[in-house]
Amino acid sequence: MSGHNKWSSIKHKKAATDSKRGKIFTKIIREITVAAKAGGGDIDSNPNLRLAVSKAKAANMPADNISRAIKKGTGELEGVTYEEALYEGYGPGGVGILVQVLTDNKNRSASDIRAVFTRKGGSLASQGAVSYQFQRKGFFEISKDAVSEDDLFMLVTDAGAEDLKSDEENFEVITELSAFEDVRKALENADIECSRSETAQLPDTLIAVAEVETAKKLLNMIDALEDNDDVQNVYDNSDIPQNILEQLE
Repeated sequence: MSGHNKWSSIKHKKAATDSKRGKIFTKIIREITVAAKAGGGDIDSNPNLRLAVSKAKAANMPADNISRAIKKGTGELEGVTYEEALYEGYGPGGVGILVQVLTDNKNRSASDIRAVFTRKGGSLASQGAVSYQFQRKGFFEISKDAVSEDDLFMLVTDAGAEDLKSDEENFEVITELSAFEDVRKALENADIECSRSETAQLPDTLIAVAEVETAKKLLNMIDALEDNDDVQNVYDNSDIPQNILEQLE
């Protein structure tokens, strides 16, 4: 368990403005509603709901919003029915991209996603053409100020973590899905706060993006996809060197 975790090294997300925060709330509310509908409104017995509520609290979502979203999922309040969809495609530089969607209108979502790919220099792919290059894993991001590497290593390996990586500021813990809850509980019991805890599609291999213009086009595409209210997550397998990222700042 060592090394630099390149999969999450692309820090392309902008600081949340009020408009961005509104979109984040919309996405998380949908996630809470779907989780509550599938597994019930009890956070203690529904790990997907617990994870969604944790995201909501991290985004400073008001408790009333969280409560309403849960009640819409359980049917206590009238709400919209959302369906999941996964779109696969290629971005500038041949980078593989997965777009996870929660939508009340699949036709609209498909049209919107296709339009972004076309407009931003990419192309949609057939089902399975890109997703085989990714694996769904558990992921935790922890500030290096919160715990020593040795202590964290012992804690998460005992709980079943698969890998521990680091960048300049954070530790990144990777788990199989089956071990996600055990690792989460171990971190919680040790009072170690996570800046991020989620399940994510992690790429098996990375595609180098060595040109500034290609990197710029790729990140513009990802931003455009994430700006869509139906889009929950965008995953890619790009590897943009730090010197290229610095030129884009």
